[in-house]
Amino acid sequence: MSVNRTDLVAAIAEKASLTKTDADKALSALQEVLVDSLGKGEAVKVTGLLSVERVERKARTGRNPRTGEEIKIPAGFGVKVSAGSALKKAVTS
Repeated sequence: MSVNRTDLVAAIAEKASLTKTDADKALSALQEVLVDSLGKGEAVKVTGLLSVERVERKARTGRNPRTGEEIKIPAGFGVKVSAGSALKKAVTS
């Protein structure tokens, strides 16, 4: 089972005593901050919850799984998400 955006907005609204509209605005604002910060190369850390940062990936050689042909994968960026202590504790309990 997973929680989709609608479920998450409803849960945030209930926990924070907000309307669903306000909770959706808050979630959208969080999304914008994450996208803007990572786009600038800045890490976002929410102590106890998570840490999100942009990482560089070197150029490398890969293989097409259908044909087995080698392909060159250019250098680029990826996103690294690390769980904070509260998330780790919730998963291990």
